[in-house]
Amino acid sequence: MKRIRRILYATDFSTASRKAFDTAVHVATSLKARLTVASVLAPVVTVPEQYIDAVTFDRLDRQARDWSMARLNKLAARARKAGVKTDVLLRDGFPADQIVRAARTHNADLIVVGTHGRRGLPKFFLGSVAERVVSTAFCPVITVRGKK
Repeated sequence: MKRIRRILYATDFSTASRKAFDTAVHVATSLKARLTVASVLAPVVTVPEQYIDAVTFDRLDRQARDWSMARLNKLAARARKAGVKTDVLLRDGFPADQIVRAARTHNADLIVVGTHGRRGLPKFFLGSVAERVVSTAFCPVITVRGKK
């Protein structure tokens, strides 16, 4: 089995992803692996009746980026405090696709993601980023259920 040297932890900053962060830090500490804490800004979808001028759109985009980077840096600080070498990464696009691409780009040996554990119609309508990551990733994926 290949030694795990680089771990990509992907977060949407939800409650479900908090347990996955703890798992990612624990695994990285145990294996002395480098951890990349990543998040993806999904594309903004508007309906034709909604118009957002360019200035407002840019301001909202900047606020989302600043908020996300602040949260990523806070998580990275926690991981570093636990003794883990940590980087942060913020990408744009569809979350599952960007998580897998980021893992490939950063030569990750393992991906850690949280899952909401939705079933039935909520899963049908909302989909599952974790499920898509598992089905398209080139490396092992640990999914951590956020709810009991």
